[in-house]
Amino acid sequence: MRLDMDFVRGQFPAFAQPALAGQAFFENAGGSYPCAQVVHRLTRFYTERKVQPYAPYEASRLAGAEMDEARARLAAILGVDTDEVSFGPSTTQNTYVLAQAFRQWMKPGEAIVVTNQDHEANSGPWRRLAEAGIEVREWRIDPETGHLNPERLEDLLDDSVRLVCFPHCSNVVGEINPVTEITAIAHAAGAFVCVDGVSYAPHGLPNVGDLGPDIYLFSAYKTYGPHQGVMVIRRTLGQMLPNQGHHFNGGTLYKRFTPAGPDHAQVAASAGMADYIDALAAHHGGGDLDAAGRGALAHDLMRAHEVALLQPLLDAVKARNAVRLIGPSDAARRAPTVALAVARPGVEVAADLA
Repeated sequence: MRLDMDFVRGQFPAFAQPALAGQAFFENAGGSYPCAQVVHRLTRFYTERKVQPYAPYEASRLAGAEMDEARARLAAILGVDTDEVSFGPSTTQNTYVLAQAFRQWMKPGEAIVVTNQDHEANSGPWRRLAEAGIEVREWRIDPETGHLNPERLEDLLDDSVRLVCFPHCSNVVGEINPVTEITAIAHAAGAFVCVDGVSYAPHGLPNVGDLGPDIYLFSAYKTYGPHQGVMVIRRTLGQMLPNQGHHFNGGTLYKRFTPAGPDHAQVAASAGMADYIDALAAHHGGGDLDAAGRGALAHDLMRAHEVALLQPLLDAVKARNAVRLIGPSDAARRAPTVALAVARPGVEVAADLA
């Protein structure tokens, strides 16, 4: 089954705008256009429900119910419990909050592992733990290929390591890392795992429950939603770390790591992401599947479409002597992010291609 691109483009109001008609956008790193379902929910919230939620009058009740709906439906797609999903202003901000919790929980002399493949959002906040006496160990990529070798991780692990941080896929070379394998290695050594999914999730939301990490982070505004960062924090770790929210919210898992409190409208509008995934699945014959199944179908349709488009480009680049492809030459092993090594300055090449 192929992804129906006419149907997909029809879900995004932006592509009906004359100024944008016929264009394709290769800038998920900077954000994606929101789908119609998100735009509708956000507009409805601001026009009908822009009140303090969870009070016993209708507008407030509906506001709170829609916020709860977003958390519950995304959790079901991601394969985790509803209260294991939290929302924050951005993935970078969410990571800083988590790092502060680890700073309070860990002892000087204990260690974390970070990579030099990560985006700054999943690197800088953790590296700053060194200021508190935490040892920071760097899991380094192969400098020629950008590959992050799981076998090299094992050399960095011992009883003092409390956390291993790495990306689901590189936002530079695009290689998809084996999250389940890496998580198993870290867990076997007694360490928790934090995965930055920002560069992977736009290509299909993963089943985080199946993957197994303790923390999974991604950005809703890069997955067709509003400007929010989404955190999955599994219960065992979430209840172990110190509360970062208001003291009276410490008993509620999804409130423990959102010190600023939720952005009511943006959280509510995030349910539109689930609407889009459900519409995509239903259009392609998966309407009777459960939420995780609909998410998996949408994920697989997106990935198959990307692989079909990407493989000819990778083959063409690989065949040119003047250009060296960085990362896997098999499109199934990478996101559609392509990094090239060329003899000329990159600015000149970009100008010629513009």
